[in-house]
Amino acid sequence: MPASGARPVDADLAAWLTLAHGAGVGRVSARRLLAAFGSASAAMNAPPSAWAAVLGKRTEPSTALDEADALAMVERSSAWLAGSPSRRIVTLADPDYPAALLQTADPPLLLYLEGRVDVLAQPMLAIVGSRHATPQGLETARVFARELAAAGWCVVSGLAAGIDGAAHAGAIETGSTIAVVGTGLDDVYPRRHRALARQVAAHGLVVSELPLGAPPLAAHFPQRNRIIAGLAAGTLVVEAALQSGSLITARLAAEAGREVFAIPGSIHSPHARGCHALLRQGAKLVESIDDVLEELRAMQTPPTSVGAEPSDLVGPEAEAIRPADDPVMRALGHDPAGLDALIGRCGWPAPELLARLLELEFEGVVARLPGGLYQRIQRG
Repeated sequence: MPASGARPVDADLAAWLTLAHGAGVGRVSARRLLAAFGSASAAMNAPPSAWAAVLGKRTEPSTALDEADALAMVERSSAWLAGSPSRRIVTLADPDYPAALLQTADPPLLLYLEGRVDVLAQPMLAIVGSRHATPQGLETARVFARELAAAGWCVVSGLAAGIDGAAHAGAIETGSTIAVVGTGLDDVYPRRHRALARQVAAHGLVVSELPLGAPPLAAHFPQRNRIIAGLAAGTLVVEAALQSGSLITARLAAEAGREVFAIPGSIHSPHARGCHALLRQGAKLVESIDDVLEELRAMQTPPTSVGAEPSDLVGPEAEAIRPADDPVMRALGHDPAGLDALIGRCGWPAPELLARLLELEFEGVVARLPGGLYQRIQRG
């Protein structure tokens, strides 16, 4: 079913849009403002002196968009949302925000979505590779994606020419797919993938963190790659040259603690050199779909630890609990810990645990570190 609940931009979402696209600060500074003020609306209504106190005395808060431009951006977003019930904008504070991205070092402040939001609940694997793929590489990507989708995995890729397009097409045959793009969602790049983008939206999601109207600039695609890697439990590289953007995605996946798979090729083929480099660095060698599925099944083994029930802390009662009494804070201890370790210690499902960690981050008692780690903040 298409995603439901599309709505015009309200004041809260308008604040998120302005903070993300028009406040003149980067993602890291924006997250510091959110943690300090508790919401996008509160951050945007705070005086310049309060921003300077959070971001540092040398930081001068600025406005990248004047009031008229900011209003135009919000109106454009509202018109886009109203154009289809399958369109959404989800923010870090939204319960539909992808849980896997919350574990990464640099989660987008918000995401534009078109298609079926329900596929975000599926396990995901990324398939990436060369834009100038060989015929065999295209067929391999299509077949692997088709088999993964049939096994219940949502295939994530970047809608680019070559391996990306083949992966989306294969996944559509038997299941779902997500395309993370390097433009605003009111554009499709490359142009020849317009029909494919419509099919992806019908069988899954098209996703972007970029504002409507954003063109396909070179700088957008490495940013896009971190989302591909962050959404997926692992990344499979089918074909890649040594200077391929797919290797960026693989590196980001490894840094986030996700699995990296690579398919070997001929020693004489330049399209295989990137995969061979990944294999030398420890990527898992893949010769058949079973090599991937076997590893993924092992990753899906549920935790056996027993701890506090999520219902003990989720809801209005959570506000009355002091940090020292919080099961998540007790599980976190005093050293940095990753999500898997915290799940094992407190026994909570990932979505509830991530939601509580985000609340604690906004409260200023937990910090998110690079590599998907979390750490308590000691107060004086």
